[in-house]
Amino acid sequence: MLQCNVVRCFPPNQEEEKEDFDNDEDEPNYDPSWPHLQLVYEYFLRFMESADFQPSLCKKYCDQKFVLQIMALFNSEDPRERDMLKTLLHRIYGKFLGLRSFIRKNINYIFLRYIYEGENCNGIAEFLEILGSIINGFAVPLKQEHRLFLFKVLIPLHKPRGIATYHAQLAYCIVQFVEKEPSLTEPTILGLLKLWPKTNSAKEVMLLGEFEEVLDIIEPAQFKKIIVPLFKMLAKAVSSPQFQVAERALYFWNNEYIMSLIEEHCRIVMPIMFPALYLISKDHWNQTIVALVYNVMKTFMEMNNQLFDELTLSFKAERQKEKRKEAHREEAWKKVQKRAIEASNLNINNKPNVG
Repeated sequence: MLQCNVVRCFPPNQEEEKEDFDNDEDEPNYDPSWPHLQLVYEYFLRFMESADFQPSLCKKYCDQKFVLQIMALFNSEDPRERDMLKTLLHRIYGKFLGLRSFIRKNINYIFLRYIYEGENCNGIAEFLEILGSIINGFAVPLKQEHRLFLFKVLIPLHKPRGIATYHAQLAYCIVQFVEKEPSLTEPTILGLLKLWPKTNSAKEVMLLGEFEEVLDIIEPAQFKKIIVPLFKMLAKAVSSPQFQVAERALYFWNNEYIMSLIEEHCRIVMPIMFPALYLISKDHWNQTIVALVYNVMKTFMEMNNQLFDELTLSFKAERQKEKRKEAHREEAWKKVQKRAIEASNLNINNKPNVG
């Protein structure tokens, strides 16, 4: 029944993947045949959720070919159908133990084609939702297969332009892995830092939110390992001329747990953050950012007043040294320019008259 009424081919998607797609504002494409499809899906789901359902008797029909047909339907542009398919595939994963590895493997293939071949798939968010609940049930310690999935698939999923459509689900999966096995925190953070965007401020804001989610559940021992690279990135983010990026980075100091970790390692964090914060407090164009920076600097002063004074004196001395170097450099260029002008005038005066 499901194969006859639901399994079908979709026309090729002519539109390019949109980076600025907004699930809240952009109108999705609804399938006009949905009332019929919905009836078939609900009938099949009720059948699978029935107390009398026996997976052993259905293996003949619910095989790998059937699963592939169901997974292909995730390319539907109708979010209602994808949501129903998500529930259906999750039920199949729970009922048929022999198909679990096959389902995970084929989801991996879909993700890899999406990342490296640019093949469009409308159901990335739904697949990630399914994986979020699957990851939650992984036994500890994690198998090598699951670690490879994190490093080879989930982290590279931060590369595509369309990350905005599935980032919330992706971040949840990343947090699940870190929570399951804290030793994965350092390679995960370093892997995400390598993918830090250069010119995409919206993506920067999303990644900053994801970092905060990871830091919310990080263990103190693991935090110590990623302090330097993480706060170097935060210093750059705070210095961003795009105020949303700077604002999102400064919100880290509103998180009580993160603040407790920073306070414990303030002698490492403060020297990294201080130059960026000091310059922003003097030069940034947005007054909201300046106010947030003053609050952060006040917090640092309360944490360790002596270190704060030392950093202030050191930074001012370094600035004076840089200004002297700059003045010396300008003076040297002026001398070069003066000599060039003198040499040019001398050549003009010594030029023989022709005539």
